[in-house]
Parts: sequence; C-alpha cells; structure tokens
Amino acid sequence: MGARGPARGPGVQVLSTRALNRAVLERQLLLRRVDLPVVAAVERLFGLNAQDPNLPYLALWSRLERFALRDLTAAVEDRSVVRSTLMRATQHMVTVPDFRLVRPALSPLLRRARRNAFGTRTTGVDLDALAAEAGELLAGGRVLTRPEVGRLLAARRPGSDAGALGWSVQYLRPVVHPAPSGTWNVRGATPFADAAWTGVRAEATLADLRLLVRRYLAAFGPASVADARVWSGIGGLREVFDGLRPELRVYADESGRELFDLPGAPLPDPGTPAPVRFLPDFDALLLAYSDRTRVMTGEIRGRVCVGAGVAATVLLDGTVAATWTRTRTEDTVTLTVQPMRPLPLADHTSIEAEATRLLAFTDPGVADRRVRLLPGP
Repeated sequence: MGARGPARGPGVQVLSTRALNRAVLERQLLLRRVDLPVVAAVERLFGLNAQDPNLPYLALWSRLERFALRDLTAAVEDRSVVRSTLMRATQHMVTVPDFRLVRPALSPLLRRARRNAFGTRTTGVDLDALAAEAGELLAGGRVLTRPEVGRLLAARRPGSDAGALGWSVQYLRPVVHPAPSGTWNVRGATPFADAAWTGVRAEATLADLRLLVRRYLAAFGPASVADARVWSGIGGLREVFDGLRPELRVYADESGRELFDLPGAPLPDPGTPAPVRFLPDFDALLLAYSDRTRVMTGEIRGRVCVGAGVAATVLLDGTVAATWTRTRTEDTVTLTVQPMRPLPLADHTSIEAEATRLLAFTDPGVADRRVRLLPGP
C-alpha cells in the first residue's frame, strides 16, 4: 500500500533505510543482548514464531544476556506464555495477556485460512456446532491431540474427514498447545487444550485493535499500514491507523511511503554499530513488513523467503548477509554458514565466534563442534 496524503509534505521527517534498520534492531533487542526475564522479553518482542519448538529458544538466545533452555521451558510449563495459531495463521508463542489481545483480532483471518485449507474437505459441516463440540471434548482441562480431537468429531459425523475436522478446530476456537509441546526438541502430535482459562473473548473491540497497532509499532515501528497487515494478516487496519493518527508520529521512508510510530519511541543513531546475530527460521524481524528492505535486499529476500519457508539467517551490520544450517550426527555437530553476499574478511572471525557460541548453547554435550563458512557468491 502506498502512502496516503503528502507523506513528504512540510514537517514530515524522512527516515533512511539505515535509520529504520537501527530502529527495529533496537526494538527487537538485536543491537545488544539485554538482561530481561523471559516473559518480559516475549512481551517486549510481541511474540515469537514457534512453527518448530526450538525457534523461540534460538530467538531468545540471540537477544538475552543470560538465557538457558530451562528459562523458557519453565514459562511454558507454568503457562506464563502459550503457544497457539496466531499471526498469519501460523504458530506463535506469546504471553497470556497478548493472547487475550491478539486471538480475537485474528478470528476472521483464521476462519478464512481454515476455509482456504479445509473448506472443500468439510463441505456441509456445521462449523459452529463443530467448534462447540470441540469445546465439550476439551472441557474441564482435558488435553487431546489434534488427531484425537479429529477422530472423536468424525465419529459423530460418519463419512467425514477426521484430519480436516481436527485441523479446523484450531482455527474455529481459541486453543493452546500445552507443555511439553513447544518445548526444546519436543515434537510429535500437537495437543489441544481449551483456552477459556486465559480469559480470551470471542471478538475484538476497536480498543483492542488500537492497542494491537500500538503494540506492533512498539515492537517493529516505524511502519506502514501495509507492514502491519503483512505482519498480522488482519485486514481493515487503515481505519484503525487513521483513528490513531492524532496520537502517532508520522514519517516517510526514502520512497515516500507513509510510516507511523509511537511518540518517543527509540530511533537510534543510524551509525550505531550492529553486532553479528544468528536468527532462526521464520524470525519475526524478516516477516514483520511488506517492504523488507530495512533488513534485506529484494534479491536476498527472494533467496531467503522461498514459498512458505523463511531460512535461518545471519545478520551482519544489521542486515541479512548469510543463511545457516545445523546438522548433527551421534558425535559431531556442524553449523554451516552460506553467504548471500560477499563478506569482508575482517568479519569472518566474528561470524565464526558467534556460530561457535551458538553451538555451545544448542549442543553442550557434543565435544566435536564445527563451524563451516562457505565461499561467498
């Protein structure tokens, strides 16, 4: 979406791409590791992608001074944070207050996503009745896996598609995936627990949407309406931004797009140094914008964001310079860095040092830990 009105008009400050980069690095805790408790960090970041259970752990390791696997695991176990289908209809980990805020706002998106994925496989199914029956199955704190829920619902509907019914539930009603699901290295069938205990409502109010926009800007601003829509998957945000306009700062980027931000939100000096950082697959930094040039070029984006996938990346001077993969055998673990652009020789040491620290975190019990920095393009 382009700018609305004279984004470069009198009094409108133009922010360079580098200034926007340093702003989001500051807000996403990537200019320096910080000393924050896990739950406070998840709230500050406004959620972590959790499509694989290890992703939130890797994201926090890159951002927090003192972080151990048990810190996030404990927060999942005591239900300070929850994992559920949220932004862009994908798995995220958020604090309970943020789940209450975000899930109702995403309800229309999730119903559309369900229809697109499973509509033809659930033709003729009364969706309201399906959601209500799923709630009955999960009542009293009962936990069932997605396949179990699907089979129980299909038993009441002879000839129906159990898999499609099970998947539909997570889009039709608020559910969370309790521990040990979502904790380090724990995979397998996804468990469902009803989310009524969180106090989540069925529908978002205008006040909820206004708060959601403010929270998004605090974590990712300055940003455009289109950026917020891409990050969340929520339509109709133009009206929310326009209603908030008197309370927001308005900027323009170098192409003239109108950007919004919170008054007083940090805008670091564009010359602020940015350290090497290893980000996991699907890190929010790479998914929070329609225009992602503040973190990677269009050519690199085409190689990092392929289909529905978003590769694990290495930031050098704040922007994507490489991808990385980790492979392990019984007695050896190797982290391989694939440059996406020429890397100055002077930066090889810092990249290799950060990769070595990452392997010490992910594989402390493996004595043979190797880093491979492949030749650049």
